[in-house]
Amino acid sequence: MPDLLYQVKENIGYITINREANRNSISSEAVTLFLEALETAEKDDNVRVVCVSGAGEKIFCSGADLGGGIGNASGNAGGQENLAFKNYARLITRLAKFPKPTLAKINGHCMAGGTGFMLACDIVIAKDDAKFGTPEVNVGLFPMIIGALIFRNVLRKKAMEMILLGEKLTAKEALDMGMITRAVPRDQFEVEVEKVLKIIASKSPIGMRIGKEAFQGIETMDLETSVNFLSEKLIEVASTQDAMEGITAFFEKRRPEFTGK
Repeated sequence: MPDLLYQVKENIGYITINREANRNSISSEAVTLFLEALETAEKDDNVRVVCVSGAGEKIFCSGADLGGGIGNASGNAGGQENLAFKNYARLITRLAKFPKPTLAKINGHCMAGGTGFMLACDIVIAKDDAKFGTPEVNVGLFPMIIGALIFRNVLRKKAMEMILLGEKLTAKEALDMGMITRAVPRDQFEVEVEKVLKIIASKSPIGMRIGKEAFQGIETMDLETSVNFLSEKLIEVASTQDAMEGITAFFEKRRPEFTGK
């Protein structure tokens, strides 16, 4: 079986880390297949939202495969391992900048490098008994690559406490820190995730794409520049067929039929 699975169902692209026997740790193969799945999902007009999850019901992702995948416990980082680190960094960047909406389905514990996948997604829904954390410090490492995303989602002092202590956090603590968006009881989890995915899939694909690109674009702009930039983006999105259909449907009191144009 491949280390990662990809399938499309009802306008939703499902990416699943398929290494349950290895606690869904990240292998080099999984990274390569993940990048390929994102490329396929972006080009497929039938895909309106991407859901990232892990196989099974216990672990979303435990981080790097220290036994021989992305990380090698020998402590000697060779050329192949350095390439794996760079590919993981490329994947995290690709996911964070993905033009279509993304949702992380945290079906179990999420640790270390798995945190990068989670924080790179737009929405994160987790089981309320899932555990979170960055335990790299416990084995003499440090969450370097995912730090770029941690500090874009979590207040600095809370982030440093998590990083330096290397302790596991509860779903409630992760929610309070801003790492996840919802913590859902196990018996309601699947229904809640599918509900949110279907709501997103019902929206205008082109409207969401322009919106995501616009918000990503203003991250390093000053106020005046960002406001002017967003006004131009508003004109762009308002001129789409989907926007006209949405406004017409609103006045006609019916559900809009978006085509992505």
